[in-house]
Amino acid sequence: MTPEPQHLTGPDDRIPAPPPSCPAHGVGPGGLHRLHEAPDLGDLYEQLRDRHGPVAPVLLHDDVPMWVVLGHTENLHMVRTPSQFTRDSRIWTPLKEGMVKPDHPLMPHIAWQPICSHAEGDEHKRLRGAVTAAMATIDHRGLRRHIGRATQRLVNRFCETGRADLVDQFAEHLPMAVMCEVLGMPEEYGDRLVQAARDMLKGTETAIASNDYIMGCLSGLAARRRARPEDDFTSHLIADPAGLNDEEVGQHLRLVLIAAYEATANLLANTIRRVLTDPGFRAQLNGGQMTVPEAVEQSLWDEPPFSTIFAYFAKQETELGGQRIRRGDGLLLGIAPGNVDPRVRPDLEADMQGNRSHLAFSGGPHECPGQDIGRAIADVGVDKLLMRLPDIRLDCHEDELRWTESIASQHLVELPVRFTPRPQQDVMAQPSHTPMPVPQPRTAWEISTVPATPAPSPEPVPDEGAAGATAAGAPRGRTAVEAPARPVAAPASAAPAAPAARTAGTTGTGVGIGGGTDTGPGADPGGDFVPDRPLGAWQRFLRWWRGY
Repeated sequence: MTPEPQHLTGPDDRIPAPPPSCPAHGVGPGGLHRLHEAPDLGDLYEQLRDRHGPVAPVLLHDDVPMWVVLGHTENLHMVRTPSQFTRDSRIWTPLKEGMVKPDHPLMPHIAWQPICSHAEGDEHKRLRGAVTAAMATIDHRGLRRHIGRATQRLVNRFCETGRADLVDQFAEHLPMAVMCEVLGMPEEYGDRLVQAARDMLKGTETAIASNDYIMGCLSGLAARRRARPEDDFTSHLIADPAGLNDEEVGQHLRLVLIAAYEATANLLANTIRRVLTDPGFRAQLNGGQMTVPEAVEQSLWDEPPFSTIFAYFAKQETELGGQRIRRGDGLLLGIAPGNVDPRVRPDLEADMQGNRSHLAFSGGPHECPGQDIGRAIADVGVDKLLMRLPDIRLDCHEDELRWTESIASQHLVELPVRFTPRPQQDVMAQPSHTPMPVPQPRTAWEISTVPATPAPSPEPVPDEGAAGATAAGAPRGRTAVEAPARPVAAPASAAPAAPAARTAGTTGTGVGIGGGTDTGPGADPGGDFVPDRPLGAWQRFLRWWRGY
């Protein structure tokens, strides 16, 4: 890419480059900003938007030129137009001209690899089809159960202490535990694998060794599944008709594992931090005005796991956002700035509940195929954590929280919390919708319009059947308790003969089905109705509903 200052916003918009000794921070040749030196990328993106519009020229390490796409519409156009933009970096002009050295800090992100996210055309269909088909075999109900159990195991590690760091002890472990289960290597999950993933993503001196360790685990998994397939993602990826070779299988396993791990760890940490630091946000959750999935979606709008994605490249000369884009120019997918584009979000304080049009999972042919897994990990993980520790609160001042920020993402360093110590729980306990004992059904019901009162005289208390029978013969407007009492034991000769049959609920003052006040013909002495013929559907439903 060769952006010329005189073509940025007009012929008079020339900004001379500062001299080498100029203290201007983060400004390179042509007055362009170096993204990697910006103290606050969010502020810089807004400055660039005000100055250049939805597409702005910037510099990467070693002053390599690049465009950053800031507009929501422009980002969607770029990712949805494979005829104009590709992810194949082999056509990138600075790379072809030798400006980008093999040891460039961003080469691991930009260098072409034999994976679906860098492929185009038929090759992309072959590789992406295999990944998508393997994703489709995942049992999402079983996955959510495993996420819940993994969450309980992690919480059990610190629930009795009353204090924890939810980044180091929770957010960075839960995605790895789940993804190891999805890929089919739960035995590989452990602190060492988590540390290797974090170290590789940070780009430290030991990043290459950490990557080798991860690839060793994945290569061993692929070899075992080729010899003995099982019902997991790796086995289905190997068995796909696309016929991926060993290198392609290993690289796609690494892509799925690391992309899902990094994105979901950031999403978990960002969502929990928002709950702990925003009283209004937490009140909406506690009050039922917002569900946990809606809270996660709001976090995807405000703090996407990846700020930008490296990179797209122009296949031909075109125009985007009012800027002239030349063939071979590189463009960053600006997720974070695109999500706050004032044309789609004029009010950043407004809730985005139910709106999934954010850019957090990219779009077009290269849209993240595992976004449902990431959402499930965040939904279940946050929900289970808040249920186990309902009084959880931040154990430091909000201003003391620290982030490690790069062009690609912003990662919370630690999230110290305090809570009431609680005992461990059985992670294998079956969920129940009836945690409280269910009361036994009553054998009879008393229905009246006046509360029952103790008998004023020492006369024997009539049973329900006698009281109901008296009420049945009482004048209209009188209730069961207003009827005069009579002795329980009546002469046998005084008992009226019962009719041969009676329809349920046709006489008496009670409900007719299991009611204690219905003691006319067809009721037993205890008040339960005994039909002389089979009950209809409605009567059977009422008896079932009332517990008889």
